[in-house]
Amino acid sequence: MAETVVRLPAPGPEPRLTDLDGWTKIEGNPTMKTWVQHSSLDGSVISGTWEATVGTWHATYAFYEFVHLIDGQITITPDGGTPVTLHPGDAFVVEPTFKGTWKIEKPVRKHFCIKLK
Repeated sequence: MAETVVRLPAPGPEPRLTDLDGWTKIEGNPTMKTWVQHSSLDGSVISGTWEATVGTWHATYAFYEFVHLIDGQITITPDGGTPVTLHPGDAFVVEPTFKGTWKIEKPVRKHFCIKLK
């Protein structure tokens, strides 16, 4: 029987180091690390930890994402929209239709949950 409550383990020693699909560097030379720490039984949802250094990406989303910001500061600006600045402790969602910039103003660590299907 599958567990119905799963505590995420600490991020492992081997994160994904490549930029996420749909993300293009546009200012500075930011880097990111992504740890997928859990996948749902049906593969429709992933959860984990993401870290990024200072700089800006233009991001095009294809999936819904819930985020809890642990450390850092981000200003997210939808194309043609109003900037939203987020700080440690903030929780937010990004809709799958999002296109815009993620400006990492202070190094970031966040937990994420992404609905893939």
